[in-house]
Order: sequence, then C-alpha cells, then structure tokens
Amino acid sequence: MDNTVKILLADDDLEDRFIMQDAFNAINLPEVPLLVEDGEKVLDYLSEIHRKKGVMPSLVVLDLNMPRLSGTQTLRELKSLDAYKDIPVIIFSSSLNVIEMHECQQLGALSYMVKPFTYEEYLSSAQHFYDFCLKKHSFPEFNSLINNFK
Repeated sequence: MDNTVKILLADDDLEDRFIMQDAFNAINLPEVPLLVEDGEKVLDYLSEIHRKKGVMPSLVVLDLNMPRLSGTQTLRELKSLDAYKDIPVIIFSSSLNVIEMHECQQLGALSYMVKPFTYEEYLSSAQHFYDFCLKKHSFPEFNSLINNFK
C-alpha cells in the first residue's frame, strides 16, 4: 500500500461517512480516507497541512449539500486558491441535477459521481478513488455524465 495516498472526503451525513470508512477498511486501506463533515472542515484541514508544509491529499471528494459551506462553495474556494487549485475534486452527491453538474464543471471539478445505493457500490467507489490516486482509474468526463442524465 502507498502510504502517501490520502483522500479528503467531506459529507455531512454521519452514516455515509461511516459506510465510506468501512468500505476503505474492507479493501484494506483504512488509513487512506480523511473524513470531515463539511466544507469548512475541508478548508481548515488543507490550511493546516499547508501551514505545516505537509503532503496535500491526492484527491478531494465533496458532497454537494452540506451545512456551513456547501460542496459548490467549497469547490469554488479550492479552485480560487493557488495552494489547492491543482488538487483534483470529485463531486459525490445523491443529486442528479444537471444544472448543478454544469456549475461544478464550470468551477473546475474533475467529475461528478452519484452516491452509491449498495454497500458493494461503496466498495467499488472507494477502490476507484484510490486507484485514481495511483493513476489506475479515470472518471467519466462531465459531458458524458450530463448527457446520461438529460
């Protein structure tokens, strides 16, 4: 296992965070995810890592609908700051709103994933996030995603 791979995942739903951590545990990668409950915590975490000159996460995964700072607001902030703008961001949401997808694309998100419905899909998502960090997986481009939901 590559110990330098860290995935920062923000989701306000405690159960979703628990399931995602469990999925990483099940694929023998318990140290990979860094789970926080909102966009403010994402920015706080990254600010602390930047201040300490630590290793930035390989990937940021954002839920859209979160209190305090939504996924869209967090994405906008991340892409506006030089220290964080090159970190890939994937939107991970239960929303199928094409307008939100377009906005996330315009703001610089790499891709948009609909949250899983089954535990097996969570396992697959966790593995895909990790494999992406190792450059072994790519996510669908926005245009193909948007066309699928029209």
